Amino acid sequence: MKLLPFGVASAIALTAAVPAFAQSTEARAGAEIAARVTPSEFAPAVGVLELNQAVIIEGCLEDVTWCQISFDGQTAWASAEYLYVEEDAQPVALMNRPGSLSLTTVTVPDDDATQTEQNTAAAIGATVGSLIAYAAGGPVGGIIVGGLLGTTVAVASVEPSEETLVFVSENPVETVFLNGEVAVGAGVPAEVVMYDVPSQPELRYLSVNNQLVVIDAETNTIVRVIR
Repeated sequence: MKLLPFGVASAIALTAAVPAFAQSTEARAGAEIAARVTPSEFAPAVGVLELNQAVIIEGCLEDVTWCQISFDGQTAWASAEYLYVEEDAQPVALMNRPGSLSLTTVTVPDDDATQTEQNTAAAIGATVGSLIAYAAGGPVGGIIVGGLLGTTVAVASVEPSEETLVFVSENPVETVFLNGEVAVGAGVPAEVVMYDVPSQPELRYLSVNNQLVVIDAETNTIVRVIR
């Protein structure tokens, strides 16, 4: 996979005021993911959604990359790659635009949080590539179905030991900025430098978007996010 530069303009564009379609419906998290202030992987997190946690979808960006959600009495944004609904008793990734949803349009306010994200994007400069939201050989959205069926590479990988988690936490490394939400099951591009874990050579670790992750050395798949 060839890495393509991802400039500041692209990062800022994620948080620009754009049309979205409104829909109040229940969905679930297909992986443990962050709930964020604005629709950007660089935005501050306001909480963490657990696997299969129910949320209410208030609306999604027009391209269905991010959705505004409400959960536990608060409103936030979550990556639509990792949200799903059930259609005909089957999990369907929200970004695949399930036909059962009735949608209307809303707009994302250009508020102070958005301006903060623009400043953050400018400080970051350019990302060096993208996380790959693939699982079990499937396309975007496959990570959800694979995870629910227990067939993702991440599920089959060696579980990080407590010794490994302590080592990773106590040995921070310079972060790498990648486009895409940091989640178990996401793939890290092979070109990204990863670091050895002495106690478990079958694992590597890395800091992605200021988030420490443990990675399967054979598949480059994230198997644990240290929050």
